[in-house]
Amino acid sequence: MDCDSTRVSGMLKAMLRTLWKAVTVAVLVAGCAGARVTLPNATPGTPLQVPAVEYRPEGAGPFPAVVLLHGCHGVSASTHQWARWIRDRGYVALIVDSWTPRGFSDGCVPTAPDPPATERFDDAIGALVLLHARPYVDRSRIGAIGWSNGGVYSMAVVNGPSLERGRARGVRIPEPGFMAGVGVYPGGCVSLVKELSVRPLLILIGADDDWTRPGPCEDLVVSQRARGAETSIVLYPGAFHYFDVEGQRRTELTDVVNQNRPGGCCGATVAYDAAAAADAFRRVADFFGRHLAPR
Repeated sequence: MDCDSTRVSGMLKAMLRTLWKAVTVAVLVAGCAGARVTLPNATPGTPLQVPAVEYRPEGAGPFPAVVLLHGCHGVSASTHQWARWIRDRGYVALIVDSWTPRGFSDGCVPTAPDPPATERFDDAIGALVLLHARPYVDRSRIGAIGWSNGGVYSMAVVNGPSLERGRARGVRIPEPGFMAGVGVYPGGCVSLVKELSVRPLLILIGADDDWTRPGPCEDLVVSQRARGAETSIVLYPGAFHYFDVEGQRRTELTDVVNQNRPGGCCGATVAYDAAAAADAFRRVADFFGRHLAPR
């Protein structure tokens, strides 16, 4: 081989090494970022195509799975942090983006559209259907977790009357459905006080939350437990909304809808609370570990 040929061969080898490194990095980044997918929601007749991000553990499975439902500010860095944390504990984590296909990024401001309550419920059921089609997911071990606006839907998907209303609309809910639900500072507790959770439900909320008040959630747990539901609540003293959002400074959000303020507008206190966040992660791990435990 002459010098020119040797030089060309060396260049090709270097290019291949660079390409292989680039492909390896891309795969690793994709694994960290999750895989983008699209799912039809469960609205009968007119399903909406909803984007989602799936985080999957290594291996063949079958794995338990958790559907993540964002708050009114939409999918955030904190949502992805939770998803990666859930994935790292042996679950498929599926983040459902309910805002993008409806044309808005922030559902907290007074000018934001207010989609019918059935729509986000249908998004969650669509996520359940998608997970049932995954050969690496154990259909009998799927749960849901939601924050704030999404919290009422992680509660609704384990609420008997909500499921019956969905079926009455023609929504196909694959059995056995969601096996457990977690609501993190959830909205809508007052709407479910007189209803009944048919799967285990855990609520985590700051005792000083002035956006989604803890009182109605306490009432929900007391009322439903009296009728046999497996519901529980943890109140974090001194904690506010977004107590689990790492780096969130204590702030008064002045432009958000708040039904607890005169006229339903505006303002709410948000702040990260390291102790509350650590306890919340621990309790979610224990709760899903008991009800969806990887085998």
